[in-house]
Amino acid sequence: MVEASPFLLAAAVSPATGSGAALTVYLEGDGLAFLGPHTVSADPTPTDPLTLRLALAHPGGPVAWLARPCQYGMKPPCHPAYWTSHRYAPEVVAGVGAAIDRIKARVKAERIVLVGYSGGGALAVLVAAARSDVSALVTVAANLDLALWTRLQGLTPLTPSLDPAAMAGRVAHIPQVHLTGGRDEVVPAEVGRAFVSRANAQGRARLLPVEKFGHVCCWAEEWPNLAAAQTLAALPDWRQGR
Repeated sequence: MVEASPFLLAAAVSPATGSGAALTVYLEGDGLAFLGPHTVSADPTPTDPLTLRLALAHPGGPVAWLARPCQYGMKPPCHPAYWTSHRYAPEVVAGVGAAIDRIKARVKAERIVLVGYSGGGALAVLVAAARSDVSALVTVAANLDLALWTRLQGLTPLTPSLDPAAMAGRVAHIPQVHLTGGRDEVVPAEVGRAFVSRANAQGRARLLPVEKFGHVCCWAEEWPNLAAAQTLAALPDWRQGR
């Protein structure tokens, strides 16, 4: 666990490879937030830690994986709001940023590459907008425009949460790639396209559609190939030591 006041976050960190290198941080998705359309889960721990599997297949350099508040251990303040309406609240963003600071200091890194799957991608944008050390940003099947996403899916607006779309201008200077699945029924590809159209003011945001993928299939299985693709390989600090 890593202290991320007021939360404790489950984490895994690869061995450091020396000071000065960038640290790639993978942020877990929303997990098992709901059991059904109107039934909130008692425990948001993912049934499949897909983002951890992505992290284990990262192409090189020091890597960290961070779970979300209340996953893998119900440490206070674990109110269900933190995996429903407040899942991207300011205190969540600040807590994740604090956890990254601790891990970054431990591995003596100077820069951060942020990778987020699903809701972890939304959080990655919000965290990046509050930092000055992010050299690249990657999201996978991420709900990057909350207003559009909730409208398309007929969901209750996440009013207490921050919307990544509102931060698009603040991350426009960061080289970034956003992967979308053509068969994703949870986060339609339209959501990623809408965010990129906002974030591309400086020409550094790219959309990478993968037409045959859904929301879960087949990101982890194909991550070694996707991570080696030129679109991602061209990002700063993406393939350290290769």
